[in-house]
Amino acid sequence: MTGDKCRTKAMKIAVKANGVISVAIEGSDKDQLVVIGEDVDSANLTCSLRKKLCHATLLNVEEVKVKKEQEVKP
Repeated sequence: MTGDKCRTKAMKIAVKANGVISVAIEGSDKDQLVVIGEDVDSANLTCSLRKKLCHATLLNVEEVKVKKEQEVKP
């Protein structure tokens, strides 16, 4: 993502995808889009970004596990 206009367009596309909870921009050059959500179709999202921005690469897909605090009984 080369400019602010491109970043804004990418974020708008990602936010509209089903199941997305949050979107952030990361990376040393602010060129990576981080999408967090439930049951997000990563292939569909990548295709949508490619249609609008002409270039998108899926780097990593992983499950985020929520840590539950265990109750300590006295």
